[in-house]
Amino acid sequence: MTATDRSLDLISTAAQAAADKLAHDVIAYDVSDVLSITDAFLLASAPNDRQVRAIVDEIEERLQKELGAKPVRREGDRESRWILLDYVDIVVHVQHSEERVFYALERLWKDCPELELPADAKATRGKAEEHAKLQAAEAAEEPDGDWR
Repeated sequence: MTATDRSLDLISTAAQAAADKLAHDVIAYDVSDVLSITDAFLLASAPNDRQVRAIVDEIEERLQKELGAKPVRREGDRESRWILLDYVDIVVHVQHSEERVFYALERLWKDCPELELPADAKATRGKAEEHAKLQAAEAAEEPDGDWR
C-alpha cells in the first residue's frame, strides 16, 4: 500500500508552506505500510518557539485555503516545542530544533520510503546544523563581559 494522491497533495502543500516560513530539515515519509491510522508523516523544525508557531499557522492556513483540509486534532500549542497536526491522511510534526534532535523521529521511520517534496522544502535540509554552527560562532565572538 502506498500513500494516496490526496495524502501526497497534502504533504506537498504542507512542505512548501513550512519551507516558506523558513523551517529547517523538512522531510516526509510514507508510513502507510506500517501504520493503518495515516499515510504519511511530515517533519519540520525551527530554532525557536515563535517560529514553530508561525510554521504551524502557515501550514494550517495553506491546507485550508488550497485543499479545504482542516486538522482533526492539534496538540502541543501551549509550549510550542512540538506541535502535531493530525489531518487523518497525514500527520505533521513541527518541532523545536532541540526536541527534533532529542526525539529523532527520523530514526524511527528511516525504513519507510521518503516522499518527494517541492524543491524549496528539499533546500531546507541541513539548515538546523548551519543554524547551530552560526549560533556557536556568534557566542564565541561575544565579549566575556570584562570591560576594564
